[in-house]
Amino acid sequence: MSDAGNKSAWRDLRVRLLSAIVLVAVAGIGIGAGGLLYQILIIGVMAGMAAEAATLLGVSVKSWRGIVYVLWALGAGLAAATGRWDTFPIFCVTSLVFGAPLCAVMCVIVLSGTALQWLRLGGVMPVLFVVCVVVASDSCAYLTGRLVGGPKLAPRISPGKTRSGAVGGLVGAVLAGSLITQISGQGGIATAAVWAALLGVAAQTGDLAESAMKRALGVKDSGTLLPGHGGLLDRFDGLVAAAPLAAVASLCVGAGVPFWQAGLHAVFAALAGKLPG
Repeated sequence: MSDAGNKSAWRDLRVRLLSAIVLVAVAGIGIGAGGLLYQILIIGVMAGMAAEAATLLGVSVKSWRGIVYVLWALGAGLAAATGRWDTFPIFCVTSLVFGAPLCAVMCVIVLSGTALQWLRLGGVMPVLFVVCVVVASDSCAYLTGRLVGGPKLAPRISPGKTRSGAVGGLVGAVLAGSLITQISGQGGIATAAVWAALLGVAAQTGDLAESAMKRALGVKDSGTLLPGHGGLLDRFDGLVAAAPLAAVASLCVGAGVPFWQAGLHAVFAALAGKLPG
């Protein structure tokens, strides 16, 4: 590579790193503080993702339709923030008025935003577990894919992703989940590893789904809000898939018990409508 190419690559990497540092700092403060600050952070991200989705699907956020679409996401976030957990299906179903594509994205936004708000009720660790697992999955998949290479995972959807990267991401997710569990001192490392793996698979699936959507629309990034990373949908594509799964797991355990301690028997009982406690 030429000196110009090296300098360009370094500038891109520097921008990505600086952007990531700011993102981690903001997220860390919000997650740690909880309460109103956390709610504002989540609701703001929900609105931002809705704005990006509207733009991607040809609806101007300056039009009445685009404004209402963003307000839809804001309403869902505010409802969850005030404890109206029963309203999220309404926001999902009624968003059909915007058409099937926008409805599908709105359902993802509402489910993930509500899930992250619900998980924070259990303290910092449940949210930290999910976020760290998703970040580790994404980072380890990228690094492993770059270092090892090999056959492509889904070349028609995302040519840059490899099977070795998928395996590396899965290993990273398990290690991150096990580490957070150890730090929390709440035990259940064996089941935590299982849930970390499941969340890692969900995160990679969300990443591929967003890549497929962008490929179908003929765009590279969902937005430009995060320098070096694209938009909110680009950065949080794995989290929006993993968070709802973690929230479901949290419904399968008693109050005060971390979701990663949910065993398969508890999950099956919940699915059968026999939630404990």
